Amino acid sequence: MENKHKFSIWYVLLGIWVVLIIQSYIASMFAVQVIPYSQFLGMLKEGKVTEVAVTANQIEGKMKVDGAAAETKAFRTVRVDPELSKLLDQYKIIFKGEIESTFLRDLLSWVLPILLFVGIWYYMIQRMGSQQAGFMTLGKNKAKIYMQDELNVTFNDVAGVDEAKQELMEVIEFLKTPAKFTELGGKIPKGILLVGPPGTGKTMLAKAVAGESGVPFFSISGSEFVEMFVGMGAARVRDLFEQAKKRAPCIIFIDELDALGKARGFGTFGGHDEREQTLNQLLVEMDGFDTKVGVILMAATNRPEILDPALLRPGRFDRHVLVDRPDKQGRKEILQVHMKKIKIGPDVDLDLLANMTPGMVGADLANLVNEAALLAVRRDKKEVGLAEFEEAVERIIAGLEKKNRLINPRERETVAYHEMGHAIVALSLPGTDPVQKISIIPRGISALGYTMQVPTEDRFLMTKTELLNKIASLLGGRAAEAIIFNDISTGAHNDLARATDIAKSMIREYGMSKRLGQVYLSPDKRPQFLDVGRREGGDYSEATSEMIDQEIREVISGEYNRATQILQSRKDILVRGALLLLEKEKIEGSEIQALMA
Repeated sequence: MENKHKFSIWYVLLGIWVVLIIQSYIASMFAVQVIPYSQFLGMLKEGKVTEVAVTANQIEGKMKVDGAAAETKAFRTVRVDPELSKLLDQYKIIFKGEIESTFLRDLLSWVLPILLFVGIWYYMIQRMGSQQAGFMTLGKNKAKIYMQDELNVTFNDVAGVDEAKQELMEVIEFLKTPAKFTELGGKIPKGILLVGPPGTGKTMLAKAVAGESGVPFFSISGSEFVEMFVGMGAARVRDLFEQAKKRAPCIIFIDELDALGKARGFGTFGGHDEREQTLNQLLVEMDGFDTKVGVILMAATNRPEILDPALLRPGRFDRHVLVDRPDKQGRKEILQVHMKKIKIGPDVDLDLLANMTPGMVGADLANLVNEAALLAVRRDKKEVGLAEFEEAVERIIAGLEKKNRLINPRERETVAYHEMGHAIVALSLPGTDPVQKISIIPRGISALGYTMQVPTEDRFLMTKTELLNKIASLLGGRAAEAIIFNDISTGAHNDLARATDIAKSMIREYGMSKRLGQVYLSPDKRPQFLDVGRREGGDYSEATSEMIDQEIREVISGEYNRATQILQSRKDILVRGALLLLEKEKIEGSEIQALMA
């Protein structure tokens, strides 16, 4: 890719410094010493004058330098004696009646620095002109162009998305052998939309397609099309497609398409803003170019629900490829790809790590491997072991461990009973995730302790019983505090938020309420791949809203009472486990199971 050097004021200062050095050097070379006429007569009698040039008013010549027999120095004096020629002849001095021209000296000492200044000034003007010309090139696209030799990403570098790779193999085959498709009259899809949560590898997958095909790759973000100047985005779209046609076959990749392709008519005045003009131009260009030329348009987004319907119709982005969160096998493959770059210890178990990382995407797993490698370096180890990977998982999930944070004994005891309450209720109920570790070492911003539960397999469906058991496990910490201290603390705020969210989903979305029946009561459209909040309320009456609130309270209170009963029946285990946790600060799930046995 082309590298552009920015103009700096240091260039000007360097030029001035060079000019001053040159001028001082030239001045020292041609320096002429002005001496009195009497001194000239004395040097003449001492034999120090070698030659002179005489005019009517002055005398110029060369004299010997003291201490250097062969070196001479120029001098000048005002002529006083009219009979000077007899005196020069007496001392056998070579003289002539004209003074040598100083044109060369003047040229070197003045004209050359002026030319140098003019050159610097011309360079500055050219730089300013190129910057002003940049204003005129606002309509040029800002896409990064990767040529065939610059793309070193292949399908071997992308793991955990086998279905998406199979979908894209057709595109690669078309780019390599287009005649195979055109002979039968088949047409490759004009646009391919990669849809999935952030970090699943959509951009890397697009680069891998270009790397496997061996064609140029135009990469640009959707936000780079939109400028404050009206019409610039549309001009950039036109320029992008023109350049792509010149370099066909090639791939155009637009990342974060939702920044450009948001549905028209919302939040605008009159529907003629810059973003809509850019989107209209993109739709026109997609209709106008022929797939036989060999230009494939790919885009990625994690907000497909807000895209304009005109973008998604057949003939535009007519193939949608889901790049979803990887399952257990996919996580193993992704970990293997990233572990090739580091030294792994013999105790590392990929199956265990894949079980410990449910819901993590490719970017999370890459960060996990990097965090484990950094921990091993910090401990002066020669290879990364399972202990480093386990701690890296805890660091990513719960935050950085803060052993230096001072907690008073009363709060520390409260945290120990709170976390043991979670663990005992979770281990007492069927269908809950196994408890792997409990810690009362503060982590992250506000976590004073945590109970780590790791699922044994990927789950895509959950029953009503399992959801209720999960709520009971979340409320076990609050119940333990009430049983032991006859008081409750603020430490359960996150547990309450998660438990309430599950109860809301059960009542409003999953139809798990006997009073409300099999009704969906959450009509607000949620982002498919982003975990963001949603608006409360819906398209139902106030009476229904009151029933929803009552049902949610009943679910929460019922599971809280169940957690309390479990802990009351196992109070001795709760006390012994909390004392063990206070002593060791961190205990494994197997130790808790041994207590409960």
